[in-house]
Amino acid sequence: MKFDTPAETNPIDRLTIVGKPLDRIDGPLKTTGRAPYAYEHHGAAPNQAHGVIVGATIAKGRIRRLDTARAEAAPGVVAVVTAESAGKLGKGEHNTATLLGGPEIEHYHQAIALVVAETFEQARAAAVLVEVEYERAKGAFDLAGERNGAEKPEKVNDSPPDTAVGNFESAFGTADMTLDETYTTPDESHAMMEPHASLAFWEGRKLTLYTSTQMVAWTKKDLAKTLGIEPDDVHVVAPFIGGGFGGKLFLRADALLAALGARAAGRPVKVALQRPMIFNNTTHRPATIQRIRIGANRDGVITAIGHECWSADLEGGKPDGAVDQTRMLYAGANRMTATRLETLDLPESNSMRAPGEATGMMALEIAMDEMAEKLGIDPVEFRIRNDTQVVPDDPKAEKSGAENGQRRFSQRPFVECLRLGAEKFGWSRRSARPGSTREGGWLIGHGMASAFRNNMSVKSAARVRLTPQGGVVVETDMTDIGTGSYTIIAQTAAEMMGVPLERVTVRLGDSSFPVSAGSGGQFGGNCSTAGVYAACVKLREAVSGKLGFNQADLTFADGQVNAGGRSVALTEAVKDGELVEEDGIEFGDISKKAQQSTFGSHFVEVAVDAWTAEIRVRRMLAVCASGRILNPKTARSQVIGAMTMGVGAALLEELVVDKRAGFFVNHDLAQYEVPVHADIPHQEVIFLDEADPMSSPMKAKGIAELGICGVAAAVANAVYNATGVRVRDYPVTLDKLIERMPDAA
Repeated sequence: MKFDTPAETNPIDRLTIVGKPLDRIDGPLKTTGRAPYAYEHHGAAPNQAHGVIVGATIAKGRIRRLDTARAEAAPGVVAVVTAESAGKLGKGEHNTATLLGGPEIEHYHQAIALVVAETFEQARAAAVLVEVEYERAKGAFDLAGERNGAEKPEKVNDSPPDTAVGNFESAFGTADMTLDETYTTPDESHAMMEPHASLAFWEGRKLTLYTSTQMVAWTKKDLAKTLGIEPDDVHVVAPFIGGGFGGKLFLRADALLAALGARAAGRPVKVALQRPMIFNNTTHRPATIQRIRIGANRDGVITAIGHECWSADLEGGKPDGAVDQTRMLYAGANRMTATRLETLDLPESNSMRAPGEATGMMALEIAMDEMAEKLGIDPVEFRIRNDTQVVPDDPKAEKSGAENGQRRFSQRPFVECLRLGAEKFGWSRRSARPGSTREGGWLIGHGMASAFRNNMSVKSAARVRLTPQGGVVVETDMTDIGTGSYTIIAQTAAEMMGVPLERVTVRLGDSSFPVSAGSGGQFGGNCSTAGVYAACVKLREAVSGKLGFNQADLTFADGQVNAGGRSVALTEAVKDGELVEEDGIEFGDISKKAQQSTFGSHFVEVAVDAWTAEIRVRRMLAVCASGRILNPKTARSQVIGAMTMGVGAALLEELVVDKRAGFFVNHDLAQYEVPVHADIPHQEVIFLDEADPMSSPMKAKGIAELGICGVAAAVANAVYNATGVRVRDYPVTLDKLIERMPDAA
């Protein structure tokens, strides 16, 4: 199905099942431990062996000698794999780092060997017997120190790295009020609960891989390319994923080495990355340095806005897109953005929940508060005064044929989000004077920030079966990473085919199924359900043909097909055998004609101990405008999870770089701190009632990443309101407050 004109009224609009806050259909499996993760497919293949990866203990250089003799002779060992024994390997399209290193070493904890043994304990014991001698090379590990050598990348997320509208320098130089500040965000880890893990086995030339991946099709394609085999000879299975946040978008070392280990051992092999290895072996959110300049007139109208970002990756890697939202969120006649990428020898940087906007909003939304204070304008009002209904800095406008060279937003209820959030939170009772509100020994502060994340359209397909018993079976390689994919896909099929939810069976995460959008970029929910919608349209047509109905006035409801006063049981269409149809959604130019984005606002209350600078988050509110909400219960779960990650980014999370040895020091869950239940207060989420006909037949948009965008800044702004101490370097920890706290207290 080609989607190139706005959606009209369709069966989804009945909203008898779609749009309801239904429990997750996979909930009983998850809560009873019967949803198997990648490492737990014990019955998938007999005689499974265990592999343990040996990681490089230098960050840059080469292996001078690699001796596996002692490991091979250890009890229970059945195979040892190295780059030399594995033979020539390719590199997947989505990989920056080489997944099996040697002799060249690109980063710390790069995999250099796999030891396979009868038991995990034997493999782990033998892995320490692998002897390695290195020839170290000088590496670069400090973004701030190497910043002056950063280069302009070719592109940033399919957009130019630099943009300019009007004359920024002139407008900034003549503005009534200006702000020029620099903000930093640290490297961050996904820290998902399920580690990267895989089980692989070969049957002749055919490889089957059970793995923890967000994108089944990408994993299949890249694994085939790396191994030098045909994609049709790779079968990837990933029915349940224990969290990803972008860290499992791409093929990683566990999957490749499980496949190589199984080939070397001649039997199934399972590999899980040990938690301390995940932080340096896999990907992470890159650190950024961001300079933001804003000029405005005395009425609070922005006349100049500039945003520059520096980030780093391995050679050949990608920059962070922290300037993206600054091109779209606020008005301003004179603008500039610039992105620079430094090459560092730290582990690979890549996508993490809301890549670009999450880090960019951490800086931009503090800068907006600082500018509002300079102008003496309420932060909410300042943002409202600078709303825009067209994209003010739009590199894609020319190709879209937009009128006057500016595209409009498909929908932009941004101001409504700000006003509703302020009303529900009680923003009018906030004291604008920092450090002026106390409760005993606690300084109380209130902060807010805007939320923004673009909506992406990705083609997605599904296969739908109508069984003789009147059941509907949906098959697609879409994954469920804890987001509720099983449930919203079932709701879509039930709504389209007019059957109860319990009569729908959803099968996900198998590369033998039609290729879906996958889970990433907050496009999975809207696009995968749109693909299911397309397949159901074809199935409805097949049913109509079987029953002799005119499709124009056909309705499916309560297990019946109705038209023109005639009603026939759905099962009549399959009395001779099941009907199977397959189709997908493919987005035409409609996604280019208008900018599709999601909007919101975040409001936070904190308490800061006046003597110790201990910070407690006490209240949080998010208002989200994200198209039709397919399931308010699962959507709320996604938003509060994102808000929680935002608190982590604000107050706790930082991968600490050893700038001499070139690795992340705190590479475990004991030292890399994330919020726990005691850190998070009551969270309220409000969804605006909207449906965007330009997004898909579902009229939905993404929600899972919007919820993190702006949260960290709202927390930082609240801390400033409580204490009068402005911290521009995340995370906002007490050591950055306490020296100036006596004055504030």
